Amino acid sequence: MSANQALMQRDLKVLWHPCTQMKDHERLPLIPIKRGEGVWLEDFDGNRYLDAISSWWVNIFGHANPRINAGIHAQLDQLEHVILAGFSHEPAVALAERLVAITPHGLSRCFFSDNGSSGIEVALKMSFHYWQNMNKPKKTKFVTLGNSYHGETLAALAVGDVDLYKSTYKPLLMDVFTAPSPDCFYREAGESEEDYSRRQFDGMKKILAEHHEEICAVIVEPLVQCAGNMRMYHPVYLKLLREACDRYGVHLIADEIAVGFGRTGTLFACEQAGIRPDFMALSKGLTAGYLPLCAVLTTDEIYQAFYDDYDTMRAFLHSHSFTGNPLACAAALATLDIFESDNVIENNKLLADHLGNALERFKDHPHVAEVRQRGMIAAIEMVKDKKTREVYDWKERRGLRVYEHALTRGALLRPLGNVTYFMPPYVITPDQIDFLADVAWEGIQLATKD
Repeated sequence: MSANQALMQRDLKVLWHPCTQMKDHERLPLIPIKRGEGVWLEDFDGNRYLDAISSWWVNIFGHANPRINAGIHAQLDQLEHVILAGFSHEPAVALAERLVAITPHGLSRCFFSDNGSSGIEVALKMSFHYWQNMNKPKKTKFVTLGNSYHGETLAALAVGDVDLYKSTYKPLLMDVFTAPSPDCFYREAGESEEDYSRRQFDGMKKILAEHHEEICAVIVEPLVQCAGNMRMYHPVYLKLLREACDRYGVHLIADEIAVGFGRTGTLFACEQAGIRPDFMALSKGLTAGYLPLCAVLTTDEIYQAFYDDYDTMRAFLHSHSFTGNPLACAAALATLDIFESDNVIENNKLLADHLGNALERFKDHPHVAEVRQRGMIAAIEMVKDKKTREVYDWKERRGLRVYEHALTRGALLRPLGNVTYFMPPYVITPDQIDFLADVAWEGIQLATKD
C-alpha cells in the first residue's frame, strides 16, 4: 500500500470534508498533500500538482513562502495569542494601521474576526445595530444581488443567492430583498458590459426607492461573483449603487473577501469604481492563505454611534476567541510587506495579460459560451450548445471531468459546476500559465465529448 493510500484510508474513517459528497470518494481518490512550495503541492508519493486555484483563493504568494514563514516564526517566539478585549498587542495595532492606510479613504476603524463568513456577520450586525442606535428601528432588512455568495454561516448564507448552498437551509434564514444581478453573461448581443450593468441597476434602484426606510444595507461582491460561477460585471454598477445608497440613507457593504488584495487588477476591486463602501470585509489573501483572519473596515461615523457610557447598552458586544490573533496578524503584515516591496499589482498586470492571451483559443471552442476575466481571475464556461447557450445537465458533472483530467496532468483545477476557472498564486510564471491552459483545453475536449 502506498503512502497516499494509507493516509486516504485513515482519512475516510474519521474526516468529513467541506463542500463534498463523501460518497464520491468511493470512486474519486482523495489527494493527501505532504508539502507545498511556491505554486506546487506534493503528495506522499511524490506527485506534484500546480495549485491553479490558490487553495480556495487564499494562497496569493505561494506555499511555504519564506518571508511569510519568517514573520510567523518571529511572532511565535514572542506571543502566540492573547485576548483582545481589554488587552492589545503590536501586530494587531500595526495591521489595523496599515489596512486603514491602504483601503479607501474614510475607512478608519478595523474590527477583526476569525474568517470571511464571520466577518460578514460582523458587518451585517454592525449595520443593523447602527440604525438601532440611531433610533431607526424599522431598518431591519438587507439587499443582496441575485447569484451572490457571502459565506456559510446563517446570516451570511441568508444574504447570498446560490441555491446549491442556500436552498436546504431556507427555513432557518432571515428574509432579504434580492436585486437582479448585473452579471454580464446575460447581456444582449452587441450590448456592452457597461450598458448591461446600467440596465440591471434599475431593479436595485426600484428596491431602494420603495423600501429604503426598512433597509439597513446593500451587500455586494465587487466586480466578480466568485462562487456564483465567477460571473463578472462592470464597475459602473458600483458607482451607481454608491450614489443610490447615499441618496436613500442605506449602508453599502463591500465583500472583498475573495476579490481583494490584487485579484481583479487593483489592490481592492472598489478602486475601479472610485467608491468607498461603509463596510469593507477582507480575508483570504489578507494572510496569503496562512491563517484564518478577517478584517472589517468601517467609518468613524459608524464607530461613534456605538461610543457611549456602558449603561446605555450601545456597545458592539460581538467577539471571537481568536480575534486579532498575533500569529495571523504577523502573517498579514508579512503579506503586506510583499505587496509594498515587490511591485505586485504591476507584475500581476503582465501575468493577467498572458493569462488572457493563453485562453484566447477557448473563445472559438464549440462548447464554450464565454471566456471572462478580471485581472488574476479567469473563467471558461462550458455549454451544450454555443449558439443557444443551452447548458449541460448538472447531473452530468462535466466540470468534474475537467478536474479529474487535470489531476492526471499534475494540476488542481477544481470546477464550479460547468465552469473551469483560474485563480493562481501571483508567483506563477508565464510558462506555468501556458501549461494550465493546455491542461484545461485537453480537459474540456474530453468533458464535451458525448
